[in-house]
Parts: sequence; structure tokens; C-alpha cells
Amino acid sequence: MPPAFAQSNGWYAGIMTKLPEVRRRLAADRAAALAQLGRLERDQADIVAAAQAANGDDEHDPEGATIAFEREHTAALAGQARRHLADIDAALSRLDAGRYGTCERCGGPVSPARLAARPAAATCITCAARAR
Repeated sequence: MPPAFAQSNGWYAGIMTKLPEVRRRLAADRAAALAQLGRLERDQADIVAAAQAANGDDEHDPEGATIAFEREHTAALAGQARRHLADIDAALSRLDAGRYGTCERCGGPVSPARLAARPAAATCITCAARAR
């Protein structure tokens, strides 16, 4: 019998029984990630345009290091947003296939607490820790 906590939240053995809620949460996370990626791509374009309009000599321009840092920082954040989108899309695929809440590595359940914190999680906490 599942613990009372699991029953009260609709979670059973790592599988969410309220699938419409999971889908809604993943869709909301996906929309937020797409919006963030759009903002970051606009910021990146603005930084590149500003750098082109400024002095072309980054090495001797006191603002060159700042512009380069901002460009790389924004590119790194955009990369993270793209990876998060891929994780969400993979979670939606697992949901459609009936594998949501099952660890991709060991086949065991992904804990309800982990899925509540990271709805796109593909591994249980033990496997996630081993991957580091």
C-alpha cells in the first residue's frame, strides 16, 4: 500500500495518477522556457548589434571585456533554456508512452518529491547522483 502522502497527492510508486495535472505543469514549464529563450535570443541579438556599432577593437576597448562577458553569459543561459526545453519534450514523450515517473537508467520509480520539484526529471535521485 502506498504511503498516505502519496495517496493524498495522487502519486503512486513514482507514477503520477493525475496525468492531466502533469501535462498542464509540463506545458506551463515549456511555455515559460520558450518565453525565456525568446528574451535571451533578443538580448543576444541586441548585444551583438551593440558590439558591431561600437569600436571594433575588443582587445583595447575598456567595454570590450564587458560586452564579451555579456554575450557569452547570454549564450550560456540560452543553451540552458534549450536543454530544459528538450528535457520537457522528453518528459512529455515519456508521459505519452506511459513511462513518466519511471527512471530512465534503473527502471525504478522516480520519487514524487523529485517529480514535484523537477517535473521533467528522467532519473531517480540515486541515478542522478551517480551521473555527476
